[in-house]
Amino acid sequence: MTDKVIQYSIVVPLYNEELVVKETYKRLKSVMDSTGENYEIIFVNDGSRDKTAVITKEICDRDKKIKFISFSRNFGHQLAITAGMDNSSGNAVVVIDADLQDPPEVILKMIEKWKEGYEVVYGQRAKRKGETFFKKLTARIFYRMLNSMTDIDIPVDTGDFRLIDRKVCDALKTVPERNRYVRGLISWLGFKQIGVQFIREERFAGETKYPLKKMVEFATDAITSFSYKPLKLAMYSGSIISIISFVYLIFVIIQKLFTNGIVAGWTSLVALMLFFNGVILMILGIMGEYIGRIYDEAKGRPLYIIGEKKGF
Repeated sequence: MTDKVIQYSIVVPLYNEELVVKETYKRLKSVMDSTGENYEIIFVNDGSRDKTAVITKEICDRDKKIKFISFSRNFGHQLAITAGMDNSSGNAVVVIDADLQDPPEVILKMIEKWKEGYEVVYGQRAKRKGETFFKKLTARIFYRMLNSMTDIDIPVDTGDFRLIDRKVCDALKTVPERNRYVRGLISWLGFKQIGVQFIREERFAGETKYPLKKMVEFATDAITSFSYKPLKLAMYSGSIISIISFVYLIFVIIQKLFTNGIVAGWTSLVALMLFFNGVILMILGIMGEYIGRIYDEAKGRPLYIIGEKKGF
């Protein structure tokens, strides 16, 4: 491993991972040393509030292959991945979370596929251990719904665990959008890609960093970043409701003029008003999501702010 050229860059986003970061380093080092090629491991601290930064800096001081980036505050998982990629120098870049649910040993299989000529090698979950039925079900529904709503092929049952070629990483740098869904952006870029199946393990330690609220926000970012179909759905829903309302209005007028029927009273009127007002607010909410993202892009702020770097 005397070659000065870095062959592999391993990007590891960190957020409150003090219980697992040492084991993550140990496993990654063992796997990458077995390749016999030069590598770097880039730990990106995303504003952790525990001892994650302290522990990682100690590792960085002991091992020259370790590089450390720390944000000035919490900017989010996707931007931590982005920062690691932006500061990487390897011919191939691997993204892996610190929780060890994605086994580092799978990286060796990804390297094999990369050497065969594939430019994107993504990890595809054949089985998910330690996750609730609800999470498995919602994840399965989300990935398939997203794939059906977009014009690009985003592989199902995949996360950010993947290897990308240097040319893919450089191309990704030219995509500066802020509400990022990195795995979708990589699929949007194109390039020759293939999946490697693996069994996703339980977390080594600590708690998940994606509770239900963050999962919903992440799903919203993914859908609004790659599909206009929610806006079309809002338009179609509004059109259908308008037509139904117009037909009902004609029916009420005819009933009033030509029959002795009695028009329904306040209860039905209030129910209809609440229903239509709810639909209108839903449509406005969908539009607001897209407008909010336009506003974020228009501000032109940096994607992230680095507070500290070591090992570079």
